[in-house]
Amino acid sequence: MHWSQYFLPTLREDPKDAEAISHKLMVRAGLIRRLGSGAYSYLPLGLRALHKAAAIVREELALAGAQELLMPALQPLELWKATGRDKVLGEVLLRVKDRTGKEHVLGPTHEEVITDLVKEIQSHKQLPLTVFQIQTKFRDEPRPRFGVIRSKEFLMQDAYSFDVDAEGLARSYQAMYDAYQRIFRRCGVQVLACEADTGAMGGDVSHEFMAPAPSGEDRVVRCQACGYAANLEAAKCLPSPSAAGEPAKPLETVQTPGQHTVEQVSRFLKVPPATLVKTLLYEVEGGDPVAVLVRGDHEVNETKLARVLGTPRFRLAQPATIERLSGAPVGFTGPVGLKGARLLADHAAVQIANAVTGANRAEAHHVNVNPGRDFQANQTADLRLITPDDPCPGCRRGQLELVTAIEVGHVFKLGTKYSQALGAAVQLPSGRSQPMVMGCYGIGINRILAAAIEQRHDAAGIIWPPALAPFQVVVTVLEPDHPEAVRAGEEALAVLSAAGVEALLDDRDQSPGSKLKDADLVGIPVQVVIGKVWKSDRQLELVLRATKEKTRAGPDTLVEHVHKLLDRTALPQ
Repeated sequence: MHWSQYFLPTLREDPKDAEAISHKLMVRAGLIRRLGSGAYSYLPLGLRALHKAAAIVREELALAGAQELLMPALQPLELWKATGRDKVLGEVLLRVKDRTGKEHVLGPTHEEVITDLVKEIQSHKQLPLTVFQIQTKFRDEPRPRFGVIRSKEFLMQDAYSFDVDAEGLARSYQAMYDAYQRIFRRCGVQVLACEADTGAMGGDVSHEFMAPAPSGEDRVVRCQACGYAANLEAAKCLPSPSAAGEPAKPLETVQTPGQHTVEQVSRFLKVPPATLVKTLLYEVEGGDPVAVLVRGDHEVNETKLARVLGTPRFRLAQPATIERLSGAPVGFTGPVGLKGARLLADHAAVQIANAVTGANRAEAHHVNVNPGRDFQANQTADLRLITPDDPCPGCRRGQLELVTAIEVGHVFKLGTKYSQALGAAVQLPSGRSQPMVMGCYGIGINRILAAAIEQRHDAAGIIWPPALAPFQVVVTVLEPDHPEAVRAGEEALAVLSAAGVEALLDDRDQSPGSKLKDADLVGIPVQVVIGKVWKSDRQLELVLRATKEKTRAGPDTLVEHVHKLLDRTALPQ
């Protein structure tokens, strides 16, 4: 392939709308171009890398026993209504009507469609079954950002397993989990397999594959001792030590004029934030308000709160609601004497002796508040986000750290949520009919590229792992007006191509500096430079993009040297 004939426009400056380094480099290196909010065109170089990622996914899923199929992106809305997910996903669903007025959605995922499809399976003898597709998905993201990391249209591998029972699901789940580990290893993307919340997908067990990256939208907690890892939303908080040894003091009310926040009250009363109890009022759709109590130095985990409430449809109460329920403006709500709201307390909040809380009146707080004596929670649960100061939920001794990451894969044990709703059942040996037990497994193909670039780049550009690199070698002719140099470039391209090495010949009529900068920017693993060294002793200069290590080779040993450099390209640590 000749660069002069290849549609590969590069840019010197970062696009103004780009925040993430992967977004900047994918645009500058000519991989993608923005069409509209959350929609990107893949140029030839980017599409080659995308196809490489998809091929690895296909190969590993085939080894795991999964069969490929293809389902429509256009789905009848009635399927989503049957499972209730039309309401759960709400405005994220892109809805369309055909000319007859029938409603459809552009699928963000395919659980309903595949479950409807496998209803043709009638007997337990036809199970287990795992199928997958690589299909374009659509989500009406309220705020697309970070380029292809969060977009409205994206390429996704989604797989679905069907088993007779939970034991069969466990085997299918493990097979896909292991396949995913192999996929990311081959792609050269470092991932953490993390415990995760099942969210709108349903089920009771899930794991996310998270690629640590500064531009990630998710936060992961990781133990440095035992390797425990979980999405911040799913990480379990162990109960705090009880303060039972501290004697309860008499309840008092103190004036706190203008002190609304934890930091302000803590400083004003000269007490640590951990002695405060925050009371956050939530309005629940179709239900009574709830007051959530957490320690002053903790934050409410709304994912855990949704599980306790049994619904994700709630929001922080508006100021008018807060004043109606507590009798006080925002910043002075507390549990003592609070009426009209159910009290949900985090475990740590009810372990504090002589706590500080809002007094449910303006400019005042209670001190020496003690649970049980001064208020009674309706329910106590794990309702907060874990912190680096918490003990590890896995080993209870290791130091926790928070890591920013990109979600590149997710696996779920769905159980019978979809098969029961849509009537996908098999007949057992006893003659009894039973819903199939399902799992689902997804990888964002676009995100594999973004994560690889986030983890493997430098100031000059991308550093592709060999498995994803759109080309393995770029041959750069520094003097395209020099006939012998051009001929040497053409011969190098021919030799490499004949040996099965994917090579791009930069034969453009541009300055040497510009061509070398472009070679670094696009990040092809091995650079073969035909310049001064060729002119002086007819040697080709080979540069390993990852380390800038240089070596020389003659035309007859070029392929051998290229393969050695590709084999030595380091994976991310």
